[in-house]
Amino acid sequence: MKLVSLWSGGKDSAYATYLALKEGHEIKALVTIFPEKEDSWMFHYPCIQLTKLQAKAIGIKQIVKKTKGEKEKELEDLKKVLWKIKKIDGIVSGAIASNYQKSRIDKICNELGLKHLSPLWQENQEKVLEEEIRAGFEIVITGAFAEGFNKSWLGRKIDDKAIKELLELNKKFGISVSGEGGEYESFVKYCPLFKKKIEILNSEIYWDSKTNSGYLIPKKAKLV
Repeated sequence: MKLVSLWSGGKDSAYATYLALKEGHEIKALVTIFPEKEDSWMFHYPCIQLTKLQAKAIGIKQIVKKTKGEKEKELEDLKKVLWKIKKIDGIVSGAIASNYQKSRIDKICNELGLKHLSPLWQENQEKVLEEEIRAGFEIVITGAFAEGFNKSWLGRKIDDKAIKELLELNKKFGISVSGEGGEYESFVKYCPLFKKKIEILNSEIYWDSKTNSGYLIPKKAKLV
């Protein structure tokens, strides 16, 4: 099928796109919805501006649409973008366990006559994380928004040790291991789709001690 990828820059949208290509589908474009505030209900916020480097690293056209990030209304912005793209059969997304996310993408696809490919849907979250690492994905955590996380998680690489600690947080606080409930956000610095690696040269951390949450703010990054 000819598809567009709902590309957030995070691990699961990248891995879903990787799997779609391995299955022989064609990715015509990366569609990135850029929320203007950090608490979008639907779309990824931390490090979203760096997705343009990911698109360059892959060599696939990126379509960017800004949204005010208002609940439900932001979905209309996605629908408008998809409606304008011609000669595609469907979209691929990295939804794993969020019924909120998948049901809304399904609804948009039904209205536009598109198919929704979600290769990670309802897969074991620990297994998906492990598969991403084994496939050569270099992933860092760029946002933390749930009990159990602290400032030290921001900028941290997801590796076997991090997965073990995420499982511990799951047992203690009930968080989604893959961050599907918005507990954390991620960014892919490198994966097999990339011809170059992204290096974050300078960044700042915003951390709110009252809510015990925050995110990484990239100041300078490049392809190497």
